[in-house]
Amino acid sequence: MQRRYACRDALGRLRHGCATAAQPIAARPAPTPRAYELTQGRDSRLLVSASINGTPVVALLDSAAEATILDRDFAARLKLGHGTAVAGQGSGQSTFEATVVEGVALSAVGLELPNQTVAVADLSDVSARLVGHRLDVILGREIFDAARLRIDIAHHRIMVLPATGAPAGVRRELRTEHGVETLPVRVEGGETVAATFDFGNGSHVLLGAGFAARAHLLTDGRPVSTESGGGLGGAATRQVVTLRSVDVAGQRFADVPAAVDPQPGASDLNIGISILQHFVITTDFARHAIWLKPRR
Repeated sequence: MQRRYACRDALGRLRHGCATAAQPIAARPAPTPRAYELTQGRDSRLLVSASINGTPVVALLDSAAEATILDRDFAARLKLGHGTAVAGQGSGQSTFEATVVEGVALSAVGLELPNQTVAVADLSDVSARLVGHRLDVILGREIFDAARLRIDIAHHRIMVLPATGAPAGVRRELRTEHGVETLPVRVEGGETVAATFDFGNGSHVLLGAGFAARAHLLTDGRPVSTESGGGLGGAATRQVVTLRSVDVAGQRFADVPAAVDPQPGASDLNIGISILQHFVITTDFARHAIWLKPRR
């Protein structure tokens, strides 16, 4: 039986490998809940302390990465050994090469995740263009699958919560699409679409090209500009429009810049830090739920 491995987010996607996303993970949470610090790099992307096979590292936190990605040089220093080659299609213009390695131990925010399957790829271009410094690890959805988490971007805090009780905020059901979690979002008071929940997106809201065409967002007379974007696979030029409104969990955001992602597998919408920073967020991927508490 062929299984699919992927990393679908603002950074990239891998295909035809040997790990299945969103599987239950045996993790040992911290015995007493405590807050861990988040820092923000270029474009507000979130960074968190982690360790890989016991080696400390600062990782980019990415809720829409189906699995953790290690930089090749970092993986070589850890002597992880050879893996299975996979082909990758990132959000840039070209494909990229990666390998899949099994039996890796991940640790972050008080969670210890043994025997994980990770991807290994060259992150040097992403480091230079998107982060602004050396990036050894993109920490994927493993920790989100392992525990209920509260993320407060404005106060730079993340913590593991007990799995019981109802957190503060508006609850929205999550739906898994192509290995990533999506939540319902309304665009310009009309169609409700499934939006990828993506801490790895530190720039504009992203629009799938199919949705942009369906909603006539590039042909209805509104101004269209271009900008450089992309991730794994290199830089790409994207068209940018302004959405009159985006409604998330009862909160309306007006005049929202949105860039069109031309990749065929792109979700209708992708919301990242530009929107999520306005909420205190509780995630529970295991129960397919998210709570969004508006900041006052």
